[in-house]
Amino acid sequence: MTSPATAGAAIEEIAALGPFFAVHTHPPGTEPPGSSGLWQPVSRPLLEARVSGVRDWLAAAGGQPSGAIEPRVAASVAHLGLAARLISPALAAAVLHGLVLAPRLADLRWQPVLGGPVPLSLPHDAFDGSPADPAPDRLADRLGRCLLDGPLRELADALAPFSVSPHILWGNTASAVNGAATMITAARPDLTARTRAITSLLLDHPPLRDTNTTTPDGAFRRRSCCLIYRAAPGGKGALCGDCVLSR
Repeated sequence: MTSPATAGAAIEEIAALGPFFAVHTHPPGTEPPGSSGLWQPVSRPLLEARVSGVRDWLAAAGGQPSGAIEPRVAASVAHLGLAARLISPALAAAVLHGLVLAPRLADLRWQPVLGGPVPLSLPHDAFDGSPADPAPDRLADRLGRCLLDGPLRELADALAPFSVSPHILWGNTASAVNGAATMITAARPDLTARTRAITSLLLDHPPLRDTNTTTPDGAFRRRSCCLIYRAAPGGKGALCGDCVLSR
């Protein structure tokens, strides 16, 4: 088990990469210190409430009634944001310290606010064991088993009832992996080769293998759409840069 001191030092360095990487910590089975009721478990009822909140937020952004936004669109957008919030610190921990983040979804604490990165707190024992073999293939394999097949699968399962296809949900996850890698390399160009090596192997892990491809110019391209363009009036919003529909 990674000691709280080791985890704390890693988290401090990870947070320097940007707001999507910053996390708090709390003792297992307790609430974050000084929470005053702000922190809550990542439960299915709260995830359902978040989808509703995202639906209202998307509608207001487009000057539309909430009913104009398909629930599956709101669910996909909510999922993408939360997946990115989990993946960013996990990928950074692997790249920087050879640590593998492996919490259960129920062990996390969050403040389900809208707008910007969701405040997230990890239990002290969220890292799987001591620093791992630093080889990219070993780290990618452990990230696949501990993160993709752990809390990220739980998250996808929790939002699947909103009629979002698994292909879209895992495409969102792949997009979040690539987005986190892009942010790491922008902040730390010296880590580009290591980050891309781990990312490439992780994107080849079975849940993600068929969700993405590489364009002739070397860019990441997902094989699905997060659906956010459908939230705009008339379903005519802009497409994301990595969308399968982009040309």
